[in-house]
Amino acid sequence: VQLQASGGGLVQAGGSLKLSCAASGLSLRAYHMGWFRQAPGQEREIIAASRRSGGDPYYVDSVKGRFTISRDNAKNIMYLQMNGLKFEDTAVYFCAASQNVLWRDMVGYKYWGQGTQVTVSS
Repeated sequence: VQLQASGGGLVQAGGSLKLSCAASGLSLRAYHMGWFRQAPGQEREIIAASRRSGGDPYYVDSVKGRFTISRDNAKNIMYLQMNGLKFEDTAVYFCAASQNVLWRDMVGYKYWGQGTQVTVSS
């Protein structure tokens, strides 16, 4: 199983980025998928999650209205559209896959990507 996160970079505050998470060795249809981030000196946190069955996704309050999680099950790719980026969004972003019922909890995620750096300049 491999999850490959990409799309990070340097962007000015107020700008946008779209992250991708390409999966191999597993089918996204069978997994809850999540985006996480870890800023320097801080713990990793879940910021968005999508259930394998569909339905409303989960967003942490700090990204609601700005970030959108989506997936293309046919291409086996998950996305995170990030708009209105803020300096405090600077972090390494990770994608992960889970089959645990706790799809909004980091502890349920089994497979992890390597992370992609997002840097927002103020």
